[in-house]
Amino acid sequence: MSDPRKQDVGRASYLAGQSAEDCVLRHYEARGLTLAKSRWRGKAGEIDLILREGAVLVFVEVKKSKSFDRAAVRLQPKQIQRLMQAAEEFSGGEPQGLLTEMRFDVALVNGQGQVHILENALWDF
Repeated sequence: MSDPRKQDVGRASYLAGQSAEDCVLRHYEARGLTLAKSRWRGKAGEIDLILREGAVLVFVEVKKSKSFDRAAVRLQPKQIQRLMQAAEEFSGGEPQGLLTEMRFDVALVNGQGQVHILENALWDF
């Protein structure tokens, strides 16, 4: 039998992540972007948010922690590789396929629910 305390912690973590993603989505929508997919799962992994800014696909990895700095260090190279592979899989289904213009953003959410967007963040890795 599983430990109910672990289930509570897992559920709380899941809900906190979902809340952070909702907050980030509202931030992007206020800037005029539209949601294409949320928590899209491909063979390589999951992408938190996929948005459209005109013809551009914006793949967003959301990281939440007590501070922006702590959130930023939670993104690891292996996860970035999976994210890019999943984005490649998703964009393959677009009308222009892999020629679709795209960018990779990282959205940091701190403990107060503030959002900091790092546009084109993953090209530096």
